Amino acid sequence: MSRFVRPLLLPAALALALVACSRAATPTEEDARPVRALRVGAAEDTAGATYSGEIRARREAALGFMVGGRIQQRAIEIGDTVEKGAVLFRLDPTDAALNANASRSQVASARSQYEQAKADYARFSQLSGMQYVSRSELDKARMNLQTAQEALRAAEANNGVVANQASYTTLRSTVAGVVTSLEAESGQVVSAGQVVARIAEDGERELLVSVPESRINELRAARNLSVELWADPSHRYPGRLRELSPDADSVTRTYTAKISVLGADDAVRLGMTAKLHVALPASGTLRRLPLTAIYDPDGKSYVWVVDPKTQRVAMRQVELAHAQDDGVLVSRGLRDGEVVVTAGVHMLHAGQKVRTTPAS
Repeated sequence: MSRFVRPLLLPAALALALVACSRAATPTEEDARPVRALRVGAAEDTAGATYSGEIRARREAALGFMVGGRIQQRAIEIGDTVEKGAVLFRLDPTDAALNANASRSQVASARSQYEQAKADYARFSQLSGMQYVSRSELDKARMNLQTAQEALRAAEANNGVVANQASYTTLRSTVAGVVTSLEAESGQVVSAGQVVARIAEDGERELLVSVPESRINELRAARNLSVELWADPSHRYPGRLRELSPDADSVTRTYTAKISVLGADDAVRLGMTAKLHVALPASGTLRRLPLTAIYDPDGKSYVWVVDPKTQRVAMRQVELAHAQDDGVLVSRGLRDGEVVVTAGVHMLHAGQKVRTTPAS
């Protein structure tokens, strides 16, 4: 190359290098990430929960014999309607009859001994006045009379008990209602106090449901409860929390709640499946979001809020009230009208530009 051309090429190469460096230093514009988003609004009508349970009687009687023995007769079946005083079971009366005969024999023997001691004391008293017996012999006759008298009283009292036990061989219903279970059969030997039948008493009905430990306070704070029968969802009965178990089930870790079904009619039958609808107090501070909108990188709850002017996102911490179906209720951290990203929250970073589409 000529020594005259080289001086001309050097400025041109320097100019091209400067242009290339200028282009590399110019930042390229970030592409907007498409995301699904939702405009926040108060969720006054969405607070609530539903639980399934079984219709039970408000009161159930567990009945058993007051004496033991062998069952001779069972007079009822499961599902039978019984009146108060109706015969349910009978024990074999043989043992009761033998006991009664033995008791009467004991009374007769005790009475005979008492009459003899009474006559002896009278005779010793007469002889003592004539000084034919000593004072100590008279005292001994008096003590024998007292002992015989106490033995007669005990025998008569025991005879009364045995007589009552004879009537205890027939088990009668103490309430009017429906037989829900039988726990003994004819020929079976039962002990005193052993439950042989259960009867659901006529009257108030209630719904038995299991409530997770995280929603106990929610049930207590419910503004109203309603019960819906699975067989007839067109009608709801008002409910009232009657009883809440103080401790959780060891297996399911749920708490048993008993809900009184107010105004229950003949359609509310024992054993039916029903739903409990729990309505929480209305609160304009609750906002409902899908679960996919919550971001929890450090164990706390955050959402990505979209700036309407710049279309860039910022992470904001929120406070959750509780879960609901496939969403959550937010109690603090959001305002009505704000736009929140509902999908792809783990792929964003602070200040990132996004292109929002409505959440489906």
